[in-house]
Amino acid sequence: MNFIRKYFQLDKYNTSIKVEFIAGLTTFISMSYILFVNPSVLGASGMNTGAVFTATALASVFVASIIFILITLFKLREKIIDSIPADLKFAISSGIGLFIAFLGLQNGKLIVANKSTLVGLGSLHDPLVWITIFGLLVTVILMILNVPGAIFIGMVLAAIFGICTGQIALPHKVISTAPSLAPTFGQAIFHIKDINSVQMWVVVLTFLLVTFFDTAGTLIGLAQQAGFMKNNKMPRVGKALAADSSAMAVGSILGTSPVGAFVESSAGIAVGGRTGLTAVFVAIFFLISMIFSPLLGVFTSQVTAPALIIVGVLMAQNTAHIHWNKLEIAVPAFLIILGMPLTYSISDGLSWGMITYPICMLAAKRGKEISPMMWVLFFVFIIFLWVLNF
Repeated sequence: MNFIRKYFQLDKYNTSIKVEFIAGLTTFISMSYILFVNPSVLGASGMNTGAVFTATALASVFVASIIFILITLFKLREKIIDSIPADLKFAISSGIGLFIAFLGLQNGKLIVANKSTLVGLGSLHDPLVWITIFGLLVTVILMILNVPGAIFIGMVLAAIFGICTGQIALPHKVISTAPSLAPTFGQAIFHIKDINSVQMWVVVLTFLLVTFFDTAGTLIGLAQQAGFMKNNKMPRVGKALAADSSAMAVGSILGTSPVGAFVESSAGIAVGGRTGLTAVFVAIFFLISMIFSPLLGVFTSQVTAPALIIVGVLMAQNTAHIHWNKLEIAVPAFLIILGMPLTYSISDGLSWGMITYPICMLAAKRGKEISPMMWVLFFVFIIFLWVLNF
């Protein structure tokens, strides 16, 4: 135990093995939906759903493509993250908070699609909505009372509420055999010859740009939430980016979609997770999940929705640090915050702010404060939007 405390520097970050364990479990439950959603999405394209389930679980343990690794090795991602002004970093974390809350409201069916107004209030006659409402109220009360592990307890109680009201079915069994990886393992390598086509390169570029800016924005937001940002820099960012980029490579070999930083990790941060030990616990839970997949069905999207909404509230607090009295800062910051939930994309929302920032700064006669990297990002994001809408 002492080795673990020293290795992960638990005392330095004012945490404990118990807190990291709860944070890991909370994070796992919040993101466990990917074990079912990912196979469903990829299965619709003709891939073996069982194998994708296993690949997703394993890739979450080993933690992306070769290009990503090269970019990380040359510290390009690190330089980009460091070059983003502090106000925009606060906007990114706030925007991700609103995006996460929007996901939670949508998953909980409190917000639904509406043909007239795009989105609207969900129906209170839907019994599933009440699982989210119950979980949200319980979690809020527990957090106000400073109950340790309030978010996780809220999810458990919401699941029990769903079972008692008959909206969540008890699993018929607890343990099942992990599906084989054979149908998808190594397929990315076997089909490398297809990279010769122009269409394939367009797909590769699109994936690279989207994943690049999605993960960059996510890491900034999570670091802000955890209180790690010092002097506008993220400590140990190199290690975080190395883990993130290697994950994508391993995921592709195993046969699943790109694996990277999860915005749902914010749920673990919210309950006190601060070190790599949280990630280790998440990895262990994902390994275990391969044989306990029937049990995970109890934690439906309505059960985890309150956690995402609460995390959104916590991350939105970063708006207080933005210089709203400076219009050249307020406009790009606002566009980032608003753009992420409205476009349903971290990278798209990020592009709105990155493109308008240099323009606004020039208009305010503060062009000298724009770093060369921000000018590079200005043109990169224009290309990024052009590629996505090609």
